[in-house]
Amino acid sequence: MSGNFTEFGDLVLLIGDFHIPQRSADLPACFRELLNTDKIRHVLCTGNVGCKSVVEQLKKIAGNVHIVKGDMDSGFDFPEYKVVQIGDFKVGLMHGHQSIPWGDSDALSHWQRKLDCDILVTGHTHHSSVSEVAGRFLLNPGSATGSYQPWSSEVVPSFMLMAVNGSS
Repeated sequence: MSGNFTEFGDLVLLIGDFHIPQRSADLPACFRELLNTDKIRHVLCTGNVGCKSVVEQLKKIAGNVHIVKGDMDSGFDFPEYKVVQIGDFKVGLMHGHQSIPWGDSDALSHWQRKLDCDILVTGHTHHSSVSEVAGRFLLNPGSATGSYQPWSSEVVPSFMLMAVNGSS
Protein backbone atom coordinates (compact mmCIF):
# COMPACT_ATOMS: atom_id res chain seq x y z
CA MET A 1 0.00 0.00 0.00
CA SER A 2 1.38 3.42 -0.87
CA GLY A 3 2.02 6.18 1.66
CA ASN A 4 -0.62 8.41 0.01
CA PHE A 5 -3.78 8.55 2.09
CA THR A 6 -5.10 11.83 0.66
CA GLU A 7 -8.61 10.46 0.06
CA PHE A 8 -8.78 9.54 3.75
CA GLY A 9 -7.15 12.74 4.97
CA ASP A 10 -4.19 13.41 7.22
CA LEU A 11 -3.87 10.90 10.03
CA VAL A 12 -3.14 12.51 13.38
CA LEU A 13 -1.92 10.42 16.33
CA LEU A 14 -3.25 11.63 19.69
CA ILE A 15 -1.22 10.10 22.50
CA GLY A 16 0.17 10.84 25.94
CA ASP A 17 0.59 9.92 29.60
CA PHE A 18 3.36 7.36 28.97
CA HIS A 19 5.10 7.75 32.36
CA ILE A 20 8.03 5.64 31.08
CA PRO A 21 9.96 4.43 33.12
CA GLN A 22 8.43 5.91 36.30
CA ARG A 23 5.11 4.03 36.19
CA SER A 24 5.37 1.80 33.14
CA ALA A 25 8.15 -0.08 31.37
CA ASP A 26 7.14 0.48 27.73
CA LEU A 27 4.32 0.82 25.24
CA PRO A 28 2.33 -2.38 24.73
CA ALA A 29 3.94 -4.43 21.94
CA CYS A 30 0.77 -4.27 19.83
CA PHE A 31 0.87 -0.44 19.98
CA ARG A 32 4.52 -0.38 18.87
CA GLU A 33 3.54 -2.56 15.91
CA LEU A 34 0.49 -0.44 14.98
CA LEU A 35 2.48 2.80 15.17
CA ASN A 36 5.24 1.46 12.92
CA THR A 37 3.74 3.02 9.78
CA ASP A 38 4.34 5.82 7.31
CA LYS A 39 0.65 6.81 7.26
CA ILE A 40 0.64 9.14 10.27
CA ARG A 41 1.33 12.79 9.37
CA HIS A 42 1.08 14.50 12.78
CA VAL A 43 1.68 13.47 16.39
CA LEU A 44 -0.01 15.44 19.17
CA CYS A 45 1.24 14.36 22.59
CA THR A 46 -0.46 15.46 25.81
CA GLY A 47 2.75 15.12 27.82
CA ASN A 48 4.04 13.03 30.69
CA VAL A 49 6.46 11.30 28.35
CA GLY A 50 8.79 10.36 31.21
CA CYS A 51 12.05 10.10 29.29
CA LYS A 52 13.86 11.27 26.16
CA SER A 53 13.55 7.88 24.43
CA VAL A 54 9.76 8.36 24.24
CA VAL A 55 10.28 11.73 22.52
CA GLU A 56 12.63 10.04 20.03
CA GLN A 57 10.06 7.29 19.38
CA LEU A 58 7.41 9.92 18.64
CA LYS A 59 9.73 11.73 16.22
CA LYS A 60 10.15 8.49 14.25
CA ILE A 61 6.38 8.22 13.73
CA ALA A 62 5.80 11.52 11.90
CA GLY A 63 7.56 14.65 10.74
CA ASN A 64 5.18 16.96 12.63
CA VAL A 65 5.45 16.23 16.35
CA HIS A 66 3.94 18.51 18.98
CA ILE A 67 4.37 17.78 22.69
CA VAL A 68 3.09 19.80 25.64
CA LYS A 69 4.32 19.67 29.22
CA GLY A 70 2.62 17.27 31.59
CA ASP A 71 2.58 17.74 35.35
CA MET A 72 5.36 15.11 35.66
CA ASP A 73 7.57 16.33 32.79
CA SER A 74 10.50 17.84 34.67
CA GLY A 75 13.65 18.39 32.65
CA PHE A 76 11.83 19.04 29.36
CA ASP A 77 11.29 22.38 27.67
CA PHE A 78 7.77 21.70 26.36
CA PRO A 79 5.17 24.50 26.24
CA GLU A 80 2.20 24.40 28.65
CA TYR A 81 -0.23 24.49 25.74
CA LYS A 82 -0.16 24.91 21.98
CA VAL A 83 -2.53 25.48 19.05
CA VAL A 84 -1.77 23.72 15.76
CA GLN A 85 -3.50 24.18 12.41
CA ILE A 86 -4.38 20.82 10.81
CA GLY A 87 -6.47 21.04 7.67
CA ASP A 88 -9.18 23.61 8.32
CA PHE A 89 -9.11 23.01 12.08
CA LYS A 90 -7.35 24.75 14.93
CA VAL A 91 -6.38 22.01 17.37
CA GLY A 92 -5.53 22.99 20.94
CA LEU A 93 -3.18 20.76 22.90
CA MET A 94 -2.58 20.78 26.66
CA HIS A 95 -1.91 18.17 29.32
CA GLY A 96 -5.13 18.70 31.26
CA HIS A 97 -3.92 19.11 34.85
CA GLN A 98 -4.49 22.85 34.40
CA SER A 99 -8.26 22.31 34.03
CA ILE A 100 -10.08 21.80 37.33
CA PRO A 101 -11.97 19.58 37.90
CA TRP A 102 -9.88 17.23 35.74
CA GLY A 103 -11.68 15.99 32.65
CA ASP A 104 -14.75 18.17 33.31
CA SER A 105 -16.33 19.29 30.02
CA ASP A 106 -17.28 22.75 31.34
CA ALA A 107 -13.75 23.40 32.61
CA LEU A 108 -12.25 22.08 29.35
CA SER A 109 -14.66 24.20 27.30
CA HIS A 110 -13.30 27.25 29.12
CA TRP A 111 -9.79 26.34 27.90
CA GLN A 112 -11.11 25.63 24.42
CA ARG A 113 -12.55 29.16 24.25
CA LYS A 114 -9.37 30.64 25.74
CA LEU A 115 -7.22 28.89 23.10
CA ASP A 116 -9.82 29.65 20.39
CA CYS A 117 -9.67 26.14 18.93
CA ASP A 118 -12.13 23.83 17.20
CA ILE A 119 -10.75 20.68 18.82
CA LEU A 120 -9.12 20.49 22.26
CA VAL A 121 -6.88 17.50 23.01
CA THR A 122 -6.03 16.87 26.66
CA GLY A 123 -4.83 14.04 28.86
CA HIS A 124 -4.08 13.65 32.58
CA THR A 125 -7.09 11.48 33.48
CA HIS A 126 -5.63 8.36 31.79
CA HIS A 127 -9.12 7.57 30.44
CA SER A 128 -9.97 8.06 26.77
CA SER A 129 -13.01 10.15 25.94
CA VAL A 130 -14.65 12.04 23.10
CA SER A 131 -17.32 14.67 23.62
CA GLU A 132 -18.92 17.44 21.62
CA VAL A 133 -19.82 20.69 23.33
CA ALA A 134 -21.45 23.51 21.34
CA GLY A 135 -20.23 22.09 18.01
CA ARG A 136 -16.62 21.73 19.16
CA PHE A 137 -14.80 18.59 20.22
CA LEU A 138 -12.99 17.61 23.42
CA LEU A 139 -10.69 14.60 22.98
CA ASN A 140 -8.65 12.67 25.52
CA PRO A 141 -6.55 9.79 24.15
CA GLY A 142 -6.04 8.25 27.62
CA SER A 143 -2.74 6.71 28.71
CA ALA A 144 -0.58 5.09 26.03
CA THR A 145 0.82 2.61 28.54
CA GLY A 146 -2.12 2.23 30.90
CA SER A 147 0.11 3.59 33.64
CA TYR A 148 -1.04 3.57 37.24
CA GLN A 149 -3.14 6.42 38.62
CA PRO A 150 -3.83 6.56 42.37
CA TRP A 151 -7.50 7.45 41.83
CA SER A 152 -8.24 4.70 39.27
CA SER A 153 -7.28 1.04 39.28
CA GLU A 154 -8.86 0.33 35.88
CA VAL A 155 -6.62 2.09 33.35
CA VAL A 156 -6.54 0.52 29.89
CA PRO A 157 -3.73 1.51 27.46
CA SER A 158 -5.09 3.69 24.66
CA PHE A 159 -4.38 6.27 21.99
CA MET A 160 -6.47 7.84 19.23
CA LEU A 161 -6.10 8.30 15.51
CA MET A 162 -7.93 11.25 14.01
CA ALA A 163 -8.39 11.65 10.25
CA VAL A 164 -8.59 15.26 9.07
CA ASN A 165 -9.67 15.88 5.49
CA GLY A 166 -10.05 19.62 4.80
CA SER A 167 -13.04 20.77 6.81
CA SER A 168 -14.15 17.31 7.97
